[in-house]
Amino acid sequence: FNKMTLCLASALPTALVVAPSQLSPRRPTQVVRTIYASAVDDKAEVTAYFNNEGFNRWSRIYSEDGEVNSVQLDIRTGHAETVEKVLGWVDADGSARAGQTFCDAGCGVGSLALPLADRGAKVTASDISDAMVSEATSRATAAGLSERVSFSTSDLEALSGKYDTVSCIDVMIHYPSEKMAGMVGHLGELADKRLIISFAPDTWYYRALKSLGELFPGPSKTTRAYLHTEEAVLDALSMAGFRPERTEMTGTNFYFSRLIEAVRE
Repeated sequence: FNKMTLCLASALPTALVVAPSQLSPRRPTQVVRTIYASAVDDKAEVTAYFNNEGFNRWSRIYSEDGEVNSVQLDIRTGHAETVEKVLGWVDADGSARAGQTFCDAGCGVGSLALPLADRGAKVTASDISDAMVSEATSRATAAGLSERVSFSTSDLEALSGKYDTVSCIDVMIHYPSEKMAGMVGHLGELADKRLIISFAPDTWYYRALKSLGELFPGPSKTTRAYLHTEEAVLDALSMAGFRPERTEMTGTNFYFSRLIEAVRE
């Protein structure tokens, strides 16, 4: 799935919330079918969104000079801080300078992939959105980085290969809880040395803000937003054979992202 961090209030994707009393009893097979249909719908919604209005909105947010409103500027600042924290880790261990291989899953317009390539890494980046991939490719060409980074259209489940580091920044918000562990496990299969992932943390405070944002839906809020507890993410990493090495938290007014670097055990 593509990139989108937890953007609350005027920038948050709409989610459908139904009280338990409104649900009729269902047999297990019906529940499985519902979960599968929800996952398919999520992927279709995200693909359509980021190939149309979502691309226009988020390509501006992920550009230093794109015209944005105050909320989008706050999100741009938060996302940039997360990217800088990842680059700080990479600079500290010298992995990009050493020419190590990176897979940036859900790369958007290349906010992380391009500076990694500029530092000397060999980067394979992908996104579910054709529009995002086209923009990222154009930016790589303009920056003279086409020989060090390649972009392709793909969802996370279809990714293959082996890389020193696999990064997945601000993508897990599109994965419901029942799919998150599988996604982390698949990314772990691609990573020889480490995983770097970020997610919108599921705490009472952020749940309250998310609920507040859902009270004010708008025409551009067309994807669901999923929060994840840090415990669940750490459990998924452990099941994939990774242990946390470093963590960071980025929080602005409208952007909240927990960042974890995990190394293979």
